Amino acid sequence: MHTLESHVQGAWHTPSAEGVVTRHAVTGRPVAAVSSDGVDFGAIAAYARDIGGPALRSMTFHERAALLKALGQHLMAEKEGLYALSTATGATRNDSWIDIEGGAGVLLGYASRGRRELPDGHVLLDGEPEMLARDGSFIAAHIATARHGVAIQVNAFNFPCWGALEKLAPALLAGMPTIIKPATPTAFLTEAMVRCIVESGILPDGALQLVCGGVGDLFDHLGGQDLVGFTGSATTAAHLRAQPTLIKRSVRFNAEADSLNAAILGSAATPGTDEFDLFVAEVVREMTVKAGQKCTAIRRILVPTPQLDTATEAIASALAEVRTGDPTDEATDMGALVGIAQRNEVAAAVTTLRTAAEVVVDTCTFHEVDPSVGAFLAPTLLRATDPNAPAIHATEAFGPVATLVGYEGPDDAVRLAALGEGSLVASVYSGDADEAAAITLGIAAHHGRVHVVDASVATSSTGHGSPLPMLVHGGPGRAGGGEEMGGLRGLRHHLQTTAVQGSPDVLTAVTGQWMPGATRHVDRGHPFRLHFDDLEVGTALRTGSRTVTLDDIEGFAESTGDHFYAHMDEEAAAASPIFGGRVAHGYLVLSLAAGLFVWPDPGPVLANYGIDRCRFAKPTYPGDTLIVWLTAKRKTLRAGAGYGEVAWDAQVLNQDDEVVAAYDVLTMVANRPGLNGAPEEVA
Repeated sequence: MHTLESHVQGAWHTPSAEGVVTRHAVTGRPVAAVSSDGVDFGAIAAYARDIGGPALRSMTFHERAALLKALGQHLMAEKEGLYALSTATGATRNDSWIDIEGGAGVLLGYASRGRRELPDGHVLLDGEPEMLARDGSFIAAHIATARHGVAIQVNAFNFPCWGALEKLAPALLAGMPTIIKPATPTAFLTEAMVRCIVESGILPDGALQLVCGGVGDLFDHLGGQDLVGFTGSATTAAHLRAQPTLIKRSVRFNAEADSLNAAILGSAATPGTDEFDLFVAEVVREMTVKAGQKCTAIRRILVPTPQLDTATEAIASALAEVRTGDPTDEATDMGALVGIAQRNEVAAAVTTLRTAAEVVVDTCTFHEVDPSVGAFLAPTLLRATDPNAPAIHATEAFGPVATLVGYEGPDDAVRLAALGEGSLVASVYSGDADEAAAITLGIAAHHGRVHVVDASVATSSTGHGSPLPMLVHGGPGRAGGGEEMGGLRGLRHHLQTTAVQGSPDVLTAVTGQWMPGATRHVDRGHPFRLHFDDLEVGTALRTGSRTVTLDDIEGFAESTGDHFYAHMDEEAAAASPIFGGRVAHGYLVLSLAAGLFVWPDPGPVLANYGIDRCRFAKPTYPGDTLIVWLTAKRKTLRAGAGYGEVAWDAQVLNQDDEVVAAYDVLTMVANRPGLNGAPEEVA
C-alpha cells in the first residue's frame, strides 16, 4: 500500500494524514491511502488562474489541439502500466480498454476536431455578423473567448481515466486550466495517469492539478469565471449545485448523475429477427461490461408484453454463458465491483427492486476467485410484477442488474421510459423505421442520446453504452441536466460568449476575420500571387468585367446538359414569377466569376477545395455585366504542412453594383519556401 500524492502548485504533495484506505476489488488487500490533508485549496485555485490560465490562453486553438494530440499519443504509449493497475478496480482488460484507450481517444478526437473546425487564433466567431446600420457602418458579432478561471472536475469511481480526460480535453482546448478530483476508491489509477502526464512535460505549469482526497474549502475560492463539472449521484449533484458560493457567484455548473437508462424492443423485432438477437446481446453486454458500473448501462428492459416470456428466456440463457471471475484471466467476461461497499449498495438496491419485481437470474459460478473476499456479484436479472411501480423507475442498482418491464404498445413504451425522469441514453431496437422514429421522437425530450439499431447497423453500431467525443453526453432531469463532450458544444461550455458591437474594421481586428464593409487592401497586386505568409486578412481584388451573352448561356447548357426552362425557353421564363425572362445558370455565373479572378500561372495557390455559403441573390440576364470583389476573409495555418487554408469572400456584382451571387472560395495557399515545412526554393 502506498499513500497517494496530489499534484498541486507544480509539485507533488504528500499528505500528513493517512486518510481513507482503499482496497483491491478482487483480493481485498489494501491498495492506497487517500487524503488531501495539507493542501491549500485557495492557493491551488490561484495557481491555476495565475500560472496555468495565462500560459494556455497565450496559445491558439491549434496549439492547444497539438497539446491534446501529444498527450493522447503519450498516454497510448504508457497504457500497459495503467492496464496493470486497473485490475485492482475489478476491471477486465476489455473494461479497462474503454477507460484507458477510450480516454486517450477523447484527447485525440478533440485534437483532430480542434485542428479541423477551429481557427488558428484565440477567438471563435459564433455565427454570422449582424448588420445594425442600414449602410453597414455599424455591426455586431458574437465571439467566444477563453474564460479567466479554473475548471474543477469531480469524477466518479467507475472511469478513473476516461472520466477525467473527457472533461479535460474540451477544457484545455478552450484554454482553461483544470483541477481533477478523482473518486477515492479508484484514485490510485487517476494518480498514475496524471503522473504520466506530468512526467511527459507536455502541458505548461498550472494547466493541470490533481487533488486526491476531499475538496476542503475549494468551492469557497471559486468565482464567476470558474466552472465545476461533476459526475456521480444525483444526491451529491444536488448538494454541490446548492453550494452558497456557487449560487452567489454564478459559478457555471455541469452535472452528469443517476440514470435509469432503457433499452426498448420494438414490436417489429420479434423473436427470430436480427433486431431481437441484437437486443438480447446488447442487454447482456451492458449488464456485464464494467460489472454494470456505467452511468450509461441498461437498467430497464422494455419489451412488448407478447414477447416478454421469450425475451426473458433469451436474456437469462445468454447470462448463463457469462464467465464471472478473476479480471486478469483473459477468459473472464465480468470481473468484480469496485469494492465491498459498492457491492452492498447494489445488493440493497436489488432488495428495493424486488418489492416490485421477481428474480429471474441472481446466481452464477465464480471462476478462480473467492466471492466472499472480493467484491463479486452475480449478474442479476429481474422481471417487474408491476410495470408502473415507482421502485422500478427510481432505483438505480449501479452494478450488473437490470429489470424486464412489459409494455402495451409504443405509447406505453414512451410513457414508461419517461418514468425514469430523465436519462443519459435509451436504445430502440426495431426493423420498422416508422416504429423506431415514433418511439425516438416520443422519448427524445427525456434523453440526452437515443441509440437506434436495426439489422443494417449490426456491425457498425457503436453501442448503447458508449459516449463519443463528438456526441452529447448528458441528460435532463435525474441525469443531471448537463452536457459533456458533444464536439464543439463541450468546448463552448468552457468559453465566454460576448456580443461585440462596432465598425467593420474594429470587428475585423477583434475576430481576425474580414467583415463586410471593412477596409479592403487593394495595393498588393493580385492576391493569388501572394504566399500565405504575405497575405493579410482584407487583401482584395476588384476584377475586370465580363458581359454575359445569350451564346454563353446556350453554350453552357449544351456543355453541361442543364436545359432548365429558365435558361432556354424565353416564353416559359417570361411567365415565371421569379425570372421574367431567360437568365444565366447560377453555375455559369460562378464559372465566369472564376475566370475573372483566377491567376492562370503556377504560384502559391495550390488548389481550390470548395465553396461555402453560396447564394444567388439576383438573377443574371443576357447583357448583364459582371465584376467580382474577392477579399481574403480568413486564414488558417496547417502546422508543418507547408501551406495554409484561405477563405475568400467573393461577391459577384452586376453593372448596377447589385450582388447577384455571394460565396466563400476555399483555397490552399503555400507558405514561403522553407517556412512551415514548405520546400526550400530551388536555386
